[in-house]
Amino acid sequence: MGRREVRILGIDPGFGRLGFGVIDAKGNRHTAVEYGCIETVPHTPTGVRLMRIHEGVSDVIRERRPDVMAIEQLFFSRNVTTALVASEARGVVVLAAEIAGIPQFDYTPVQVKKAVTGYGAADKQQVQEMVRVLLGLSVRPKPDDAADALAVALAHACLGLQRQRIAQVAAAHEAQSGAAKDGSRRLL
Repeated sequence: MGRREVRILGIDPGFGRLGFGVIDAKGNRHTAVEYGCIETVPHTPTGVRLMRIHEGVSDVIRERRPDVMAIEQLFFSRNVTTALVASEARGVVVLAAEIAGIPQFDYTPVQVKKAVTGYGAADKQQVQEMVRVLLGLSVRPKPDDAADALAVALAHACLGLQRQRIAQVAAAHEAQSGAAKDGSRRLL
């Protein structure tokens, strides 16, 4: 029996511009379904901008019906204000997924780079080129935030689905081991 196709929504969180990328993954075959950005208007009240992000992500979820969401963890080393508003934006994205009943998986930037390029310190151009190659696109996806979101989705296709399969095998093994405690003997 072949593997079922999984639709993954990748998110590159941001407050001014949030990248999203939807891919279908089946085994080692990955196809881009849609990608783009949800943008908010500068100098607009924070609540209005967060509502725009929530509505935009909810629309993508409703239209594309992903099975899972993969979201990049935030990393800020200097600007605390930027980190706070980006965290708020990330929160409304997680809320949209939760309301829709979609499981979410988090990946660090290093995990994403390593999954997509094989090198955790890859630069943005290397990641974008591998996204292009892995998805069979004729050009690198633009803008950068959308390309990053596709990379997050691809990271989940590689790392997350592998983790799920391992968990399924472990659960099946545990069920077999538990069933064998009745005194019967089973060979694996």
